[in-house]
Amino acid sequence: MLFFAAKPGMAFFPGAVMKRAMPCEQYRPKQDQKVPIVLPRTEVKGLLDAKTNPKHRILLMLVYSAGLRVGEAVRLKKEHIDLSRKTIIVFGKGRKERYTLLSDSVCHLIKDYYAAFDIETWIFPGAKKNHHLSVRSAQRICEDALHSAGINKGASIHSLRHTFATHLLENGTDIRYIQELLGHGSIRTTERYTHVARRGALNITSPLDNLMEGED
Repeated sequence: MLFFAAKPGMAFFPGAVMKRAMPCEQYRPKQDQKVPIVLPRTEVKGLLDAKTNPKHRILLMLVYSAGLRVGEAVRLKKEHIDLSRKTIIVFGKGRKERYTLLSDSVCHLIKDYYAAFDIETWIFPGAKKNHHLSVRSAQRICEDALHSAGINKGASIHSLRHTFATHLLENGTDIRYIQELLGHGSIRTTERYTHVARRGALNITSPLDNLMEGED
């Protein structure tokens, strides 16, 4: 039997060959982020007016006026709403705690709602009083309101959260405040609303408009 002396560097040959033979690690491309669906103010009003049931109407009003995720809205408890300070404490993703707005309009309605429906724990009780309304039930409530209002653009209850952020931005609210109200960990997530906010509302003028205004 013949034996061959290994030449310098030969000990690494199998590893080198295997390394070249192995396919490079594949990275999945990032999914394109869809532009959020935002409703104009007239459609938001039509959506809210489509619901006469106080529980359903206040649910949709809270999602829009406070920028809540649907899961956050259905898990609201009476103790989370401070009527005197007009604030809502929200436990979002990862149980992160934040404060958001309680609008005057909801504040006036919710006092009567508490009394009429004997609200003790959950703001929106489910079929069983000791359970909150399910996320799917809340989604169906919004779907029904969208249909009744004749809004057909692929909107959902989450669109009300997008709309809240966009309308605040159009009203001149600092984007950092909007980030805090929404509970975004990164400002980049909030910045996407600048792509859907109306240009006129943001006081942005196209350079072409400036150029044409300077002509004689």
